[in-house]
Amino acid sequence: MQRPIYLDYNATTPVDPTVLEALLPYLQGSYGNPSSSEHEYGWQAAQAVERARGQCARLIGAEPRSIIFTSGATESNNLALLGFLRHRRKELPEGSPAPHLITTSVEHKAVLDVAAHLKSEGFEVTLLPVDSEGRVHSEQVMAALQPNTAMVSIMFGQNEIGSINPIKDIGQALPDHVIFHVDAAQAAGRTPIDVDTMGIDLLSVSGHKIYGPKGVGYLYIRRGIEIEPLFFGGGQERGLRPGTLNTAGIVGLGTACEICQKEMPTEIERLTKLRDRFIDRVLSSVPSARLNGHRHERLISNASFSFSNLSSDVFALGLRGVAVSAGSACSLGQPSHVLASIGLPTPLARSTIRFGLGRFTTENDLDVAFEAILNMIQESERRQIHL
Repeated sequence: MQRPIYLDYNATTPVDPTVLEALLPYLQGSYGNPSSSEHEYGWQAAQAVERARGQCARLIGAEPRSIIFTSGATESNNLALLGFLRHRRKELPEGSPAPHLITTSVEHKAVLDVAAHLKSEGFEVTLLPVDSEGRVHSEQVMAALQPNTAMVSIMFGQNEIGSINPIKDIGQALPDHVIFHVDAAQAAGRTPIDVDTMGIDLLSVSGHKIYGPKGVGYLYIRRGIEIEPLFFGGGQERGLRPGTLNTAGIVGLGTACEICQKEMPTEIERLTKLRDRFIDRVLSSVPSARLNGHRHERLISNASFSFSNLSSDVFALGLRGVAVSAGSACSLGQPSHVLASIGLPTPLARSTIRFGLGRFTTENDLDVAFEAILNMIQESERRQIHL
């Protein structure tokens, strides 16, 4: 049986064959613990980890020393927000207002749930609204600053609808005492990032979004920023992430970063053309289709559509042969918080499809997806006629 065409690259990416080739030796012959400094097995593993640290740093224009390996962007987000804000509160004179966090209503749950937890601990939290394209602007952020604002956390690219935020504008506008965290899980490896020119102090990356293995990622921490660990029991990763390092995963992550950095210019050009052609075809051929997110300031990997008058049963089964994601992660009948935040009516939110493009996506893949959309619409119309 033929497997469906994979168009869900925003959910996860396949491991690149070169990445797999690079990491396999560290599951076999070079299986030493990088913290074992007494013998060759440990030295080999430690050298591989440091080589990967440099590869990860170069992808975002950072120093290798500023990279802390984690299990992925969710852990990195938790370490960044909880670790920094708890440390900042401890530094404040007794009786001072609690530190203030600014973020947006369309962040990933790995930020929003942390923000809610921080609020329960007594921190002050502001959730900024976004425009109809899912973006926040530097003027909004600046207007929300308070004397006790300690951190701003804004995602680089929105995972559901693909819009890219003006990260450089925000980072350069913030005062020095306000730390800027960016969740770059969707953007790293897909769009150029330079933490210095963009004014980014903390940045989260996930390996499985950039053709690396699952269960590994990193947090960039600008030199001089103090954060507290979430876990205890070892001195690994400067004491901020104790525990035996996932050497094979880290090697795979580093290799994935290096490949992304080398191929990014050509991949941006190729995927932008494929994405825009696909979007244009859908919008021009399907009157009921609406593109979610900004038309141009969007991830090269993302095309999110909502279809009016699309029956839910046809929607669920209509795209046979194409692996995509429902852009509306409904819970108890409620649409996703992202689609609600951009003002999408519930019926449209429930008929939203996210197409995720990636390194191995071809023009033929998108042709097949386009035909599947047309067939799905026709089937929906046929069923409505017979109701």
